[in-house]
Amino acid sequence: MSGQLADLVKAYDVRGIVGSQLNAETTYALGAAFAQVIAIPERAGRVVVGHDMRPSSPVLADAFAAGVTAHGVGVDLIGLCSTDGLYYASGALNAPGAMFTASHNPADYNGIKVCRAGARPVSIDTGLGRIRTVAEDYLDHPTAQRTSTGSTAVLDLLDSYAAFLRRLVDLSRIRPLTVVIDAGNGMSGLTAPAVFGAIPGLSAAPIRIVPLYFELDGTFPNHPANPLDPANLLDLQAAVVRENADLGLAFDGDADRCFVIDERGVPVSPSAVTALIAARHVARETASGTRADQVHVVHNLICSRAVPELITRLGACPVRTRVGHSFIKAEMARRDAVFGGEHSGHYYFRDFWFADTGMLAALHVMAALGSQPDPLSRLVQQYSPYAGSGEMNSRVSNAEEATERIRSWADEIPGVTQDDLDGLTLRHDAPPMWWLNVRSSNTEPLLRLNVEACDQATMRRMRDAALDLIRQGAPVPSA
Repeated sequence: MSGQLADLVKAYDVRGIVGSQLNAETTYALGAAFAQVIAIPERAGRVVVGHDMRPSSPVLADAFAAGVTAHGVGVDLIGLCSTDGLYYASGALNAPGAMFTASHNPADYNGIKVCRAGARPVSIDTGLGRIRTVAEDYLDHPTAQRTSTGSTAVLDLLDSYAAFLRRLVDLSRIRPLTVVIDAGNGMSGLTAPAVFGAIPGLSAAPIRIVPLYFELDGTFPNHPANPLDPANLLDLQAAVVRENADLGLAFDGDADRCFVIDERGVPVSPSAVTALIAARHVARETASGTRADQVHVVHNLICSRAVPELITRLGACPVRTRVGHSFIKAEMARRDAVFGGEHSGHYYFRDFWFADTGMLAALHVMAALGSQPDPLSRLVQQYSPYAGSGEMNSRVSNAEEATERIRSWADEIPGVTQDDLDGLTLRHDAPPMWWLNVRSSNTEPLLRLNVEACDQATMRRMRDAALDLIRQGAPVPSA
């Protein structure tokens, strides 16, 4: 049976089909391995475990907890929560954690996101690989399983999570806002009412929430909880216009990602959201007496060029990283960065143990919008000066060969620089400005392409050129 978890344990988390790949037996083994690899070496007396609304999640979470307690480590079960709710618990309790969710994947999937105490990330290279090896040994030798010795407790942290976030962003003085929130039947249907409801000791926020699909339902009866797909934003866009709302928010299934819609029903680029929140954090730090050149903001390499340009104009230090939460979190901790953003809608905060939280990002957007008179479309216009393609995926038989075709083509274009930080990035800084990045998926035979340029015509030309090369199409134009 050795090696049976190879397709289940991914680069950053555990993800698979319920029953055939992920079941109570495998999650028990993974829980036992988590105790041995993470909790016991870190002398963590307890592990916090939460889960989303998928029908399989409670059973899988209980099996994982049984594996942990079998090795003498206690478990705090926090029940239904968002992934950032689990990170809150890990940070507030200073305990390792495990969140059962498959995020935006279809209903027949589930998975586990794990972290060390203080919401510190665990990737395949920093613990997940070892957890997989130990879990496989358990599955190969089930007689090695132990008798439960760790205690189990049930905690309700929803209210303290909501209060913690609201204390980080003051909404008491903003103008009244109408906000449509599409929970996609995911966990923001639980967390949004708590965050925007009455919180003892805090002034009420002048916000009217219009809920869409707040009913928790892991079968996703209305649309997949994946805001990256434009088709899943259509209901929210229509509702924003219908309600004459100031903005719309879409969360994915585990509510760690947030996507923003302006008052016209038009999606706001996550890069523009990153720039907006970065500006708020730089201003806050400098107002408190920190020199701007000591303030670091992290962005991944497929964020708009406007993000590092803005941070530099503000006198702060942009830090460019690979795509992926483990890279972002590690670099933020290393630099003591105040904020980090990804073009996928993940936003990371030093105030939140360097972890990602879509809800805190939403609060910052509301605070920025409500503290000035302009509509959201005008507010973010300054952060979106370039034309972007969005991420395009091509199924390829050999990603390396396709990437090398791009590289060889670029070698013939004057003024193009290349780097290999994450896939291949090409930059053409002289007019007409453009850049592109191609990188392989960690889990599928896909090559991902992102292109940005000074204008739509240049972007389309470079996008089409790269796609032709990736898909072995017709001869491509020069720059």
